[in-house]
Amino acid sequence: MADDNRTQGPAQRTGEHDDDTVGCKDVEALKKSFARHLKYSLAKDEYSATKLDCYASVALTVRDRLISQWIETQQAYYKKNVKRIYYLSLEFLIGRTLGNSLINLDLLDSTHRALVDLGYDMEALREIEFDAGLGNGGLGRLAACFMDSLATLEIPAYGYGIRYEYGIFFQWIIDGYQVETSDNWLRYGNPWEIERPEYLYIVKFYGKVDQHCDERGVLRNNWVDTKDVAAVAYDTPIPGYGNNTVNTMRLWSAKSTREFDLDYFNHGDYERAVSDKAQTETISKVLYPNDNVFEGKELRLKQEYFFVSATIQDIIRRYRKTHNPTDRFADFPAKVAIHLNDTHPAIGISELMRILVDTEGLAWEAAWDITVRTFGYTNHTVLPEALEKWPVSLFESILPRHIQLIHEINRRFLSDINVRFPNDLDRLRRMSIIEEGDEKRVRMAHLSIIGSHSVNGVSALHSEILKRGLFRDFYELWPERFNNKTNGITQRRWLKLCNPALSELITSRIGDGWTTDLYQLKLIEPLAKERDFLNQWQEVKYLNKQRLASYIKDKIKVLVSPDSLFDCHVKRIHEYKRQLLNVLHVVSLYNKIKTDPSGEVTPRTVIFAGKAAPGYAMAKLIIKLINSIAEVVNNDRYINDLLKVVFISNYSVSMAELIMPAADLSEQISTAGTEASGTGNMKFALNGALTIGTLDGANIEIRNEVGDQNIFIFGHTAGEIEDIGRQGYDPYAHYEQNPELKLAIDMIGGGFFSRTQPDLFKPIVDSLLRQGDQYMVLADFASYLDCQQQVRETYKDRSAWAEKSIMNVARMGYFSADRTIQEYADEIWGVKRMPIKFSNCP
Repeated sequence: MADDNRTQGPAQRTGEHDDDTVGCKDVEALKKSFARHLKYSLAKDEYSATKLDCYASVALTVRDRLISQWIETQQAYYKKNVKRIYYLSLEFLIGRTLGNSLINLDLLDSTHRALVDLGYDMEALREIEFDAGLGNGGLGRLAACFMDSLATLEIPAYGYGIRYEYGIFFQWIIDGYQVETSDNWLRYGNPWEIERPEYLYIVKFYGKVDQHCDERGVLRNNWVDTKDVAAVAYDTPIPGYGNNTVNTMRLWSAKSTREFDLDYFNHGDYERAVSDKAQTETISKVLYPNDNVFEGKELRLKQEYFFVSATIQDIIRRYRKTHNPTDRFADFPAKVAIHLNDTHPAIGISELMRILVDTEGLAWEAAWDITVRTFGYTNHTVLPEALEKWPVSLFESILPRHIQLIHEINRRFLSDINVRFPNDLDRLRRMSIIEEGDEKRVRMAHLSIIGSHSVNGVSALHSEILKRGLFRDFYELWPERFNNKTNGITQRRWLKLCNPALSELITSRIGDGWTTDLYQLKLIEPLAKERDFLNQWQEVKYLNKQRLASYIKDKIKVLVSPDSLFDCHVKRIHEYKRQLLNVLHVVSLYNKIKTDPSGEVTPRTVIFAGKAAPGYAMAKLIIKLINSIAEVVNNDRYINDLLKVVFISNYSVSMAELIMPAADLSEQISTAGTEASGTGNMKFALNGALTIGTLDGANIEIRNEVGDQNIFIFGHTAGEIEDIGRQGYDPYAHYEQNPELKLAIDMIGGGFFSRTQPDLFKPIVDSLLRQGDQYMVLADFASYLDCQQQVRETYKDRSAWAEKSIMNVARMGYFSADRTIQEYADEIWGVKRMPIKFSNCP
């Protein structure tokens, strides 16, 4: 590709027998390309081709339509010498690529017709593609949505991360327990990526720092005796919607700088000969699961530095192509914006300083000014225990030069603080990059704030918590650096692709302008009173529910009724997300039906999905509890279809695309003040689900947009939660005073759902009653039940519910990632649009 205007080498070519229709999008050209790739790229014919071969041929056919635009985009960036944004993220949860590319290239219909003509089922071929699970959840999915919006908004951008060989683990449910197996998503290759062996960078680890004075008497630092790893680039094209822009996601793979030690090999020690190579390449082998409790692991630190070092080297290479070496990087912040997606890439601050000071010979002050003006930082957590804090001793071993630089950054920073706040030792201790204690640690969030010109939260509440709580000292020092950028989602994937029936209904009435301007969905508001539109809306929802019900029947062997309320709680399993609160409501509802089977009950199917970090015992026990309750409820003949409980295993982007269009109710019930933003809440609402939630994260802004009458809000506010904590919280009082709550907890703790092991769920009960109920589940229980009663009453009138559903979709305009990215571009990065002119077909 034309990152440096070179042509591809023979090893990178596919389909050598090119023709002049490779960029064309008509049905006949697509059929021709498909046949060409099947024969010349895969060496198959119609008799020997497998379904995987057919999927690969489709993918390569679509990729062909990207390549020319991709090259043209990169060449235009060079010719215009534009400022570029480099988005650094340890995770990119991109899911499947084929469907999204077809949507953005406007190839969906023509490809479908081409495959029908050839005798293939496009949906079946799309199902063959592995999800690229290169992320744990919201952080990685946000990065993927942002890449889509950057290309759609025609903003010069690159995404940088790691090409994990194994993505987020595959989750099986066996006897109700989560069992993890590796996710070898690259098992059959990845037709969307192109290896770039010409972009190989050496990344250093370990060693020592050799200090000496040069001929001018200036102290120099050389990082020597290192163990080196090679970073090899793999590029994936990211097309914009309805334009010619194709940006790049560049992921790094670790390779040994030596295939094996020949000396060991010659002496017959074959295992040792290749052990160094294998150990080196583990750096990009597997994605670490996230359990929201930071644990310093050597491999994790290596991963972070590995991808950051390769990325900074790549950025500087690209900068030098259009700048004279004598400019001393004076123009660097005017041409380069580097954004840190949380603290994982924060080591980039010291890495850029190392290159500018040690390699380029810039004075400290000049290098620091360039660095601060280049970097921006997004914080994604309000949980102090989740903040990265690396042991200084680990830094000294793995990155000896960087810990020296961090100490110097800290020394200069604290000196400035002491001038501004004389003799305030507590403030110096709080703000220091180095946390004192039995083991000194490097606070990566502090490094990110000090080394960036912009610090943002991802929802209005989250940003306020950062300013008045977590980073209050820094806000008092630099209030101008802090800002809010509420998260968003891409409507191309999360409505147009995943809910085609609803998107077609909307487009038939207001046009398709909403695909690039989500605010245009406001035009459907008046239609909420039209009987025909209301009926069509309900029909679409019912069809989506039937599709999900069919999947549940096929995979989980549970019959659920599409006529029931689909109550969906799908997200990573964690105590602060409070799946336990939902579980307690399920048990309470079960008891109510058992007590009065003829009573007035709204049939409900409660759907859970999500993964627990493999080392997070409590979260895994919660999964077991959900499945144990499901076993009892679903097999109780007195309950019949009034209540069903389902846990869908191996939650992923593709699974979300199935669940969200079918949801009636979206559970967003985290403890107020713990969720930074959330984007699942936006995806559900965009697909017509009503939200039940606390005033946490972006729920507040969703309520502001959709209106109080179209959302179900319950529970204590973040301020009230803080007050309860200060006054002394007594969960046992709630337990004793609420009979429904007490009965539900006693059933869980007493073995009702685990008769062969009555004390199985005792740790859960202990966490609620004897260990402080950290996330105040019991404090919000009564309010949650009252709110669920409102849900039941509202759902009785299906037309009224459908009107509220329409209002939720109509008022989602603010939550487009396009809006979020435009705010970043205008207010943080200073990056402008760069339209690409290109003719697809001769």
